[in-house]
Amino acid sequence: MRFGSRIAHLRSHLPLPFPLSPPSYPRCKLSHSASAASAAASKDCQLKEESNEFLSWLQKKAGVEISSMLSIGNSVYGRSLFASKYIRAGDCILKVPYNVQMTSDRFPSEIEPFLVHDVGNISRLAVVLLAEQKLGQNSGWATYISNLPRKDEMHNTIFWSKDELEMIRSSPVYQETFDKKAYIVKEFSALRPALEHFPQTFGDVRLEDFMHAYALVSSNCELVSLMVPHSYISSMGDLEGHIFDFLNHDGTSDAILLSDEDNKISEVMIRYGKFSNATLLLDFGFTLPYNTYDQVQIWMDAPFHDPLYQIKLELLQNHCLPRIVDASGFNSSKSSFVIKEVKSTSGKGQGIPQALRAYCRVLSATSLEELKALTVEAAENDGRLARRTLTDRDREIQAHRMLLSQFIPMIEDHDAALKVLESSNQFSVRRQMAKDLLKGELRVLQSACAWLTNYCENIC
Repeated sequence: MRFGSRIAHLRSHLPLPFPLSPPSYPRCKLSHSASAASAAASKDCQLKEESNEFLSWLQKKAGVEISSMLSIGNSVYGRSLFASKYIRAGDCILKVPYNVQMTSDRFPSEIEPFLVHDVGNISRLAVVLLAEQKLGQNSGWATYISNLPRKDEMHNTIFWSKDELEMIRSSPVYQETFDKKAYIVKEFSALRPALEHFPQTFGDVRLEDFMHAYALVSSNCELVSLMVPHSYISSMGDLEGHIFDFLNHDGTSDAILLSDEDNKISEVMIRYGKFSNATLLLDFGFTLPYNTYDQVQIWMDAPFHDPLYQIKLELLQNHCLPRIVDASGFNSSKSSFVIKEVKSTSGKGQGIPQALRAYCRVLSATSLEELKALTVEAAENDGRLARRTLTDRDREIQAHRMLLSQFIPMIEDHDAALKVLESSNQFSVRRQMAKDLLKGELRVLQSACAWLTNYCENIC
């Protein structure tokens, strides 16, 4: 019986980035093309040896052939996974038995009593990884672990410096990064007494060590990973797993992970994905120069000085409009919405959520009578609040101009940030990622702004 879970970023006809730690090569002076060719050949030879070592280890651990379609080589991405033949959408490129997958059910039960509070599956799997790392060459996963990216090779925004984060201050990813770091700190605080109680198992684990392990598990398991929680194997719920991670650092396509319960294997299938640069950068540490799935998250709230504030808030809550939970786990009065690129200024505004437009119609109301009229209208139709164009043309325009007032400052901030980034000739990977992120979000915001402007000018 097969179950599926969507994951990301496998390219069906180009080399697949293989996030291995870059090997250390002896330094030498190369001044001729022949020398350069010799160095390239030497590097390829070393990669081939490492490929054989890793795949041999994997097949030995699994007891079966893993794949005859894949090999490791060099590409513009660095060390990459190559397909030995054309792979079509829907093809299976890898089969990994359950017995090879590191799972969160290996979380040491003896440390449970020392937890300050319960922690999530990703944190539990990070602890398993830390324990295996402590074993060094004595670990059955030593070959695999030695090939995982080092902290300085990971570009998830939680690893960015304060100065680097300033590059994306205008993006929602800036605040999301701090929220994610705060959550990881909270998880580590719960685990720390337990980890310190068993130094022989974990060694001296610092916050940065746990954050690295957490990022490896969370980014790799969402993309596809050889670390999979026991609950996933049994119920195919949340995918939180770690060897499939070697397949997925490209981003222009995605994969489906299928679980074959009868044969106790997981299969990686090629399919296209829909992840924004915001998600790619925050969770996985890479971006695309042009991402058709870019989006922008915004937060809306009624002004506190609005005399109808509490009534509007209750009305919106009763109709289940999107709410957000802050990093401390408390409900916020704000609502969160995701904006996507609006393809046409004259269309229906697909890309701007109907729930967001409805939210603004509620916020624009100035009397109890208007709010009651919206409630009655919802009850008489499909139950959804403020989904129809307001009969008062001026009020409808005001509601949509409220949205414009949110987007215009964001556009100005993105534009200013990009000008600063583009004024420098100094190249860095993270600077380029920041530019990719901001350009994509700016494109989305400008498309939404253009549609709203046209709507307000032409509404009947």
